[in-house]
Amino acid sequence: MIETKRWNIRNDETYNKQAMDQAADQIKNGHTVAFPTETVYGLGADATNEAAVAKIFEAKGRPQDNPLIAHVATVEQLRRLVDNFPPYVEKLIDVYTPGPLTFVLPSNGACAKNVTAGLSTVGVRIPDHPVAQQLLQLADVPVAAPSANLSGKPSPTNAEHVWDDLYGKIAGLLDGGSTGVGLESTVIDCTQDIPVILRPGGVTKQQLEAVVGTVMIDPGLANEKEKPKSPGMKYRHYSPEVPLLLVAGTVARMQATIDERQIKGNRVGVLASEQIARQLHHVEIRNLGSNLHEVASNLYDGLRAFKQGDVDVIICEAFSEEGIGQAVMNRLKKAASEIIR
Repeated sequence: MIETKRWNIRNDETYNKQAMDQAADQIKNGHTVAFPTETVYGLGADATNEAAVAKIFEAKGRPQDNPLIAHVATVEQLRRLVDNFPPYVEKLIDVYTPGPLTFVLPSNGACAKNVTAGLSTVGVRIPDHPVAQQLLQLADVPVAAPSANLSGKPSPTNAEHVWDDLYGKIAGLLDGGSTGVGLESTVIDCTQDIPVILRPGGVTKQQLEAVVGTVMIDPGLANEKEKPKSPGMKYRHYSPEVPLLLVAGTVARMQATIDERQIKGNRVGVLASEQIARQLHHVEIRNLGSNLHEVASNLYDGLRAFKQGDVDVIICEAFSEEGIGQAVMNRLKKAASEIIR
């Protein structure tokens, strides 16, 4: 067990500068620091330092063949990690960076081999969060950063989630409050003439197509035998402490599923949109919000809300796969023990 330093970012410029300098020094010295981005909290280490990156895998219990995303502060820093890319990448950079979009590009070898998991490509993104930006600028190295949670658990959207999972396993935690988007970045393979979505996320397929035209979806999203080009393509993810049933259909189907489980003696927790939540009865409900963007933002906190010992099963509404709903459902299908249609 190692000492985990926690810095609470607040409206105090002097304190914040000291905190950020200390956190950046930890990164430079080969240690791991968790920090907020606009998507979820990331667990960062110097992406050029293989021994430092190994500490990420150790802390998370993450499989070694699952590549990491390198985070940088600027487009210039992005270019230092890759060989070349198609012209459409420039358009996407202009519109969606900094932001929740990760580009998979030909690696020039600048990142450590355990960042790329032996692939010839590297995932790179420029986060749109003031704390992340400041940390990256001060560290002045690309920072490999998967989500700051134990592997397989729901990603962390506030510092308490990180503290619960990784206290004693990492060198530091920058507490910058709750994140915004609530789901990880969209990952696109940009090594071909047409971009391919490897993981749906904060930038939707429709938004990408508005800039570059045709965008494909990788069949590897549904094929677990493929070697993952991107984090989130392989292995079960986002799992709550108790089984999750994903229920598609009407309010009546949701209520019937709840009733069936309660008759069996199960303690039931429910995750649902505001519209559905209002119509369900005799059950503990977490309201995820009135639209898909709110659902995305609240999803991981909801998945962590029901603890083992409090409920025996979570029943969750299945959402529309339009827009960011595609990313929501991607995460829920990976988290679900069973899908009821």
